[in-house]
Amino acid sequence: MSRSISSRPRTTPRLELRPFRRRDVEALIAAVGSSLEELERWLPWAHSRYGRPDALRFIRDSAAAWVESRAYDFAIRRPESPDRHVGNISIWPTSRRERSGEVGYWISSSETGKGIATEAATSVLTVGFEEMALHRVTMRIAVGNAASERVAQKLGFVHEGLLRKEVMVGGEWLDHTLWAMLEDEYRVERDRWVEKRWAEA
Repeated sequence: MSRSISSRPRTTPRLELRPFRRRDVEALIAAVGSSLEELERWLPWAHSRYGRPDALRFIRDSAAAWVESRAYDFAIRRPESPDRHVGNISIWPTSRRERSGEVGYWISSSETGKGIATEAATSVLTVGFEEMALHRVTMRIAVGNAASERVAQKLGFVHEGLLRKEVMVGGEWLDHTLWAMLEDEYRVERDRWVEKRWAEA
């Protein structure tokens, strides 16, 4: 699982996912700013002063994490408007011995409700199970974030339980639900994703 993966773009029927570039700074700032009301409810890094230093730090750290095989962050874009930031999605190893990993994402508020997260997740799950050779992938979702729970359900993740007061956001501890998919489940679900046109064959 420690092998490096290619930085080539990945595609779905509607999207392109690729590593972040330095020139993504302004598009990232704009997407965070327009989505802040929603993001700051669930994510500890989202704040009203988010700006160029934050975006540059993220992109720099993302590039280093990719090289070191610590995490793989993808910018989500539409091929017809490649300079507009749709959101972020990431996959990272959590245990090399157990071949486990985790997926996290956020979608620009103007793009929510369109199936973007579901479609992007099929691509990074393919990276996880096929390129990273993971055995198990989890998603942790803040209690109350019903849209993200629907994504996990649509993809075929299994709800495994509750993580109490796991992440502090805005000075408050948030409970999270834990969802997981195993590699044999992925093999079955991926055919369904292709049929749904969430993933390419």
